[in-house]
Amino acid sequence: MEKVSVFMITFNNSRTVEKALLSVSSWASEIIVVDSFSEDNTYEIVKKYASYCEQRKWPGFRDQYNYCISKAINDWVMFIDADEEISSELTLEIVQRIEKDNGIYDGYIAHRRNFYLGRWIMHGGWVPDYEIRLFRKSRGAFEGALHANVKVRGRVGELRHFYYHYNYKDIADQIDTINRYSETAAKDMQDQGKRFSFIDLMFRPPWRFIKEYLLKKGFLDGFPGFVIAVSTMYYVFVKYAKLWELERDMEKGGKGDS
Repeated sequence: MEKVSVFMITFNNSRTVEKALLSVSSWASEIIVVDSFSEDNTYEIVKKYASYCEQRKWPGFRDQYNYCISKAINDWVMFIDADEEISSELTLEIVQRIEKDNGIYDGYIAHRRNFYLGRWIMHGGWVPDYEIRLFRKSRGAFEGALHANVKVRGRVGELRHFYYHYNYKDIADQIDTINRYSETAAKDMQDQGKRFSFIDLMFRPPWRFIKEYLLKKGFLDGFPGFVIAVSTMYYVFVKYAKLWELERDMEKGGKGDS
Protein backbone atom coordinates (compact mmCIF):
# COMPACT_ATOMS: atom_id res chain seq x y z
CA MET A 1 0.00 0.00 0.00
CA GLU A 2 0.96 3.65 -0.41
CA LYS A 3 2.54 4.90 2.80
CA VAL A 4 0.60 7.51 4.77
CA SER A 5 1.92 9.89 7.44
CA VAL A 6 -0.62 10.76 10.15
CA PHE A 7 -0.15 14.00 12.08
CA MET A 8 -1.74 15.55 15.14
CA ILE A 9 -1.47 18.65 17.32
CA THR A 10 -2.08 18.36 21.06
CA PHE A 11 -2.63 20.41 24.20
CA ASN A 12 -3.96 18.88 27.44
CA ASN A 13 -5.62 15.95 25.65
CA SER A 14 -4.78 13.12 28.06
CA ARG A 15 -8.47 12.09 28.24
CA THR A 16 -8.71 11.14 24.57
CA VAL A 17 -5.31 11.15 22.87
CA GLU A 18 -4.45 7.48 23.41
CA LYS A 19 -7.64 6.30 21.72
CA ALA A 20 -6.84 8.58 18.77
CA LEU A 21 -3.29 7.29 18.45
CA LEU A 22 -4.33 3.64 18.76
CA SER A 23 -6.78 4.09 15.88
CA VAL A 24 -3.92 4.88 13.47
CA SER A 25 -0.92 3.11 15.00
CA SER A 26 -1.49 -0.19 13.16
CA TRP A 27 -1.55 1.26 9.64
CA ALA A 28 0.14 4.68 9.56
CA SER A 29 3.66 4.62 8.18
CA GLU A 30 4.57 7.29 10.71
CA ILE A 31 2.81 9.36 13.37
CA ILE A 32 3.83 12.98 13.86
CA VAL A 33 2.69 14.91 16.94
CA VAL A 34 3.42 18.51 17.85
CA ASP A 35 2.40 19.41 21.39
CA SER A 36 1.94 22.96 22.68
CA PHE A 37 3.50 22.30 26.10
CA SER A 38 0.61 20.37 27.64
CA GLU A 39 0.21 20.74 31.39
CA ASP A 40 -1.10 17.19 31.89
CA ASN A 41 0.49 13.89 30.81
CA THR A 42 -0.50 14.21 27.13
CA TYR A 43 3.09 14.39 25.94
CA GLU A 44 4.10 11.29 27.91
CA ILE A 45 1.29 9.34 26.23
CA VAL A 46 2.20 10.71 22.81
CA LYS A 47 5.83 9.60 23.10
CA LYS A 48 4.71 5.96 23.34
CA TYR A 49 3.16 6.04 19.87
CA ALA A 50 4.68 8.84 17.80
CA SER A 51 7.43 8.30 15.27
CA TYR A 52 8.28 11.98 15.70
CA CYS A 53 7.12 14.33 18.44
CA GLU A 54 8.19 17.64 19.84
CA GLN A 55 6.89 20.48 21.95
CA ARG A 56 6.50 23.81 20.19
CA LYS A 57 5.08 27.17 21.17
CA TRP A 58 1.54 27.73 19.90
CA PRO A 59 1.53 29.89 16.73
CA GLY A 60 -2.12 29.32 15.70
CA PHE A 61 -3.90 26.41 14.04
CA ARG A 62 -2.75 26.99 10.47
CA ASP A 63 0.94 27.36 11.25
CA GLN A 64 1.01 24.46 13.71
CA TYR A 65 -0.70 22.09 11.28
CA ASN A 66 1.54 23.13 8.40
CA TYR A 67 4.58 22.66 10.61
CA CYS A 68 3.44 19.08 11.22
CA ILE A 69 3.12 18.52 7.49
CA SER A 70 6.66 19.76 6.95
CA LYS A 71 7.92 16.92 9.16
CA ALA A 72 6.22 14.15 7.13
CA ILE A 73 8.44 11.89 5.06
CA ASN A 74 5.56 10.62 2.87
CA ASP A 75 3.61 12.54 0.25
CA TRP A 76 0.26 11.20 1.48
CA VAL A 77 -0.65 12.74 4.84
CA MET A 78 -3.73 12.63 7.04
CA PHE A 79 -4.52 14.69 10.10
CA ILE A 80 -6.49 13.54 13.11
CA ASP A 81 -7.38 15.60 16.15
CA ALA A 82 -6.54 14.32 19.61
CA ASP A 83 -10.22 13.75 20.46
CA GLU A 84 -11.01 11.71 17.34
CA GLU A 85 -10.85 8.08 16.29
CA ILE A 86 -10.42 6.59 12.82
CA SER A 87 -12.86 3.70 12.44
CA SER A 88 -11.69 0.33 11.15
CA GLU A 89 -14.07 0.75 8.19
CA LEU A 90 -12.54 4.08 7.24
CA THR A 91 -9.02 2.66 7.66
CA LEU A 92 -9.76 -0.11 5.17
CA GLU A 93 -11.39 2.33 2.77
CA ILE A 94 -8.37 4.66 2.87
CA VAL A 95 -5.99 1.83 2.04
CA GLN A 96 -8.19 0.54 -0.78
CA ARG A 97 -9.03 3.91 -2.32
CA ILE A 98 -5.45 5.17 -2.55
CA GLU A 99 -4.47 2.02 -4.38
CA LYS A 100 -7.62 1.66 -6.51
CA ASP A 101 -7.84 5.33 -7.57
CA ASN A 102 -4.23 5.20 -8.75
CA GLY A 103 -3.46 8.87 -8.27
CA ILE A 104 -6.52 10.46 -9.90
CA TYR A 105 -7.23 12.41 -6.69
CA ASP A 106 -4.92 14.68 -4.70
CA GLY A 107 -7.10 14.67 -1.61
CA TYR A 108 -10.14 13.05 -0.01
CA ILE A 109 -13.03 14.42 2.01
CA ALA A 110 -13.91 12.39 5.11
CA HIS A 111 -17.13 12.54 7.15
CA ARG A 112 -17.21 12.88 10.94
CA ARG A 113 -19.79 11.67 13.44
CA ASN A 114 -19.92 13.43 16.82
CA PHE A 115 -20.52 11.81 20.20
CA TYR A 116 -21.91 14.26 22.76
CA LEU A 117 -23.54 13.90 26.19
CA GLY A 118 -23.88 10.16 25.81
CA ARG A 119 -25.25 9.88 22.27
CA TRP A 120 -24.34 10.17 18.61
CA ILE A 121 -25.57 13.43 17.14
CA MET A 122 -27.54 12.85 13.93
CA HIS A 123 -29.22 16.23 13.34
CA GLY A 124 -28.75 19.96 13.85
CA GLY A 125 -25.76 22.18 13.25
CA TRP A 126 -23.18 19.43 13.63
CA VAL A 127 -24.61 17.46 10.71
CA PRO A 128 -23.25 17.08 8.10
CA ASP A 129 -19.67 17.42 9.29
CA TYR A 130 -16.94 16.85 6.71
CA GLU A 131 -13.67 18.24 5.39
CA ILE A 132 -10.54 17.21 3.51
CA ARG A 133 -8.52 14.99 5.83
CA LEU A 134 -6.34 12.87 3.54
CA PHE A 135 -4.22 14.58 0.89
CA ARG A 136 -0.88 14.84 -0.87
CA LYS A 137 1.33 17.30 0.97
CA SER A 138 2.82 18.32 -2.37
CA ARG A 139 -0.67 19.47 -3.43
CA GLY A 140 -2.25 20.77 -0.24
CA ALA A 141 -1.80 22.86 2.90
CA PHE A 142 -3.82 24.51 5.65
CA GLU A 143 -5.27 27.95 5.05
CA GLY A 144 -7.34 30.25 7.25
CA ALA A 145 -7.17 31.21 10.91
CA LEU A 146 -9.29 29.79 13.77
CA HIS A 147 -11.14 27.41 11.47
CA ALA A 148 -8.14 26.61 9.30
CA ASN A 149 -8.76 23.81 6.83
CA VAL A 150 -6.99 22.05 4.00
CA LYS A 151 -6.99 23.47 0.49
CA VAL A 152 -5.91 21.09 -2.27
CA ARG A 153 -4.69 22.01 -5.72
CA GLY A 154 -6.23 19.27 -7.81
CA ARG A 155 -9.11 16.81 -7.79
CA VAL A 156 -10.72 15.81 -4.50
CA GLY A 157 -12.50 12.51 -3.92
CA GLU A 158 -14.83 11.51 -1.10
CA LEU A 159 -14.67 8.70 1.45
CA ARG A 160 -17.88 7.00 2.60
CA HIS A 161 -17.10 5.77 6.08
CA PHE A 162 -17.01 7.90 9.22
CA TYR A 163 -14.38 8.85 11.73
CA TYR A 164 -15.55 9.60 15.26
CA HIS A 165 -15.31 12.71 17.41
CA TYR A 166 -15.45 12.69 21.24
CA ASN A 167 -15.16 16.39 21.78
CA TYR A 168 -16.28 17.62 25.21
CA LYS A 169 -15.90 15.97 28.58
CA ASP A 170 -18.99 17.81 29.85
CA ILE A 171 -20.91 21.07 29.43
CA ALA A 172 -18.40 22.98 31.58
CA ASP A 173 -15.62 21.85 29.24
CA GLN A 174 -17.69 23.03 26.28
CA ILE A 175 -18.27 26.47 27.81
CA ASP A 176 -14.56 26.83 28.55
CA THR A 177 -13.76 25.96 24.91
CA ILE A 178 -16.33 28.45 23.64
CA ASN A 179 -14.78 31.20 25.75
CA ARG A 180 -11.30 30.47 24.36
CA TYR A 181 -12.36 30.04 20.74
CA SER A 182 -14.65 33.09 20.72
CA GLU A 183 -11.74 35.32 21.68
CA THR A 184 -9.69 34.03 18.76
CA ALA A 185 -12.70 34.32 16.44
CA ALA A 186 -13.23 37.96 17.44
CA LYS A 187 -9.58 38.74 16.73
CA ASP A 188 -9.86 37.02 13.35
CA MET A 189 -12.91 39.13 12.45
CA GLN A 190 -11.09 42.28 13.45
CA ASP A 191 -8.03 41.30 11.38
CA GLN A 192 -10.31 40.73 8.39
CA GLY A 193 -11.79 44.23 8.72
CA LYS A 194 -15.11 43.14 10.21
CA ARG A 195 -16.75 45.90 12.25
CA PHE A 196 -19.01 45.39 15.25
CA SER A 197 -22.72 45.81 14.54
CA PHE A 198 -25.44 45.85 17.17
CA ILE A 199 -27.72 44.28 14.56
CA ASP A 200 -25.36 41.30 14.33
CA LEU A 201 -25.33 40.96 18.11
CA MET A 202 -29.13 41.08 18.29
CA PHE A 203 -30.12 38.84 15.42
CA ARG A 204 -27.32 36.40 14.61
CA PRO A 205 -27.41 34.43 17.91
CA PRO A 206 -31.18 33.70 17.90
CA TRP A 207 -31.07 32.96 14.17
CA ARG A 208 -28.42 30.31 14.77
CA PHE A 209 -30.61 28.68 17.42
CA ILE A 210 -33.64 28.68 15.09
CA LYS A 211 -31.57 27.33 12.22
CA GLU A 212 -29.89 24.52 14.15
CA TYR A 213 -32.64 23.48 16.55
CA LEU A 214 -35.72 23.90 14.37
CA LEU A 215 -34.77 24.06 10.68
CA LYS A 216 -32.01 21.44 10.95
CA LYS A 217 -34.08 19.39 13.43
CA GLY A 218 -31.66 19.45 16.32
CA PHE A 219 -34.67 18.75 18.57
CA LEU A 220 -34.63 15.15 17.32
CA ASP A 221 -31.42 14.62 19.29
CA GLY A 222 -33.22 15.33 22.56
CA PHE A 223 -31.54 17.27 25.34
CA PRO A 224 -28.06 17.11 23.74
CA GLY A 225 -29.52 18.67 20.58
CA PHE A 226 -30.99 21.50 22.65
CA VAL A 227 -27.68 22.11 24.45
CA ILE A 228 -25.80 22.21 21.15
CA ALA A 229 -28.17 24.81 19.72
CA VAL A 230 -28.04 26.95 22.87
CA SER A 231 -24.24 26.73 23.11
CA THR A 232 -23.87 27.69 19.46
CA MET A 233 -26.12 30.69 20.05
CA TYR A 234 -23.99 31.59 23.06
CA TYR A 235 -20.78 31.25 21.03
CA VAL A 236 -22.07 33.61 18.34
CA PHE A 237 -23.19 36.15 20.96
CA VAL A 238 -19.86 36.07 22.83
CA LYS A 239 -17.88 36.31 19.60
CA TYR A 240 -19.57 39.55 18.58
CA ALA A 241 -19.50 40.92 22.14
CA LYS A 242 -15.74 40.35 22.23
CA LEU A 243 -15.38 42.08 18.88
CA TRP A 244 -17.09 45.09 20.48
CA GLU A 245 -14.62 44.92 23.37
CA LEU A 246 -11.66 44.84 21.00
CA GLU A 247 -12.90 47.89 19.14
CA ARG A 248 -13.53 49.74 22.41
CA ASP A 249 -10.01 48.93 23.62
CA MET A 250 -8.55 50.20 20.34
CA GLU A 251 -10.51 53.43 20.64
CA LYS A 252 -9.27 53.93 24.20
CA GLY A 253 -5.73 53.27 23.07
CA GLY A 254 -6.05 55.73 20.22
CA LYS A 255 -7.37 58.44 22.52
CA GLY A 256 -4.51 57.76 24.91
CA ASP A 257 -1.95 58.18 22.13
CA SER A 258 -3.43 61.50 21.12
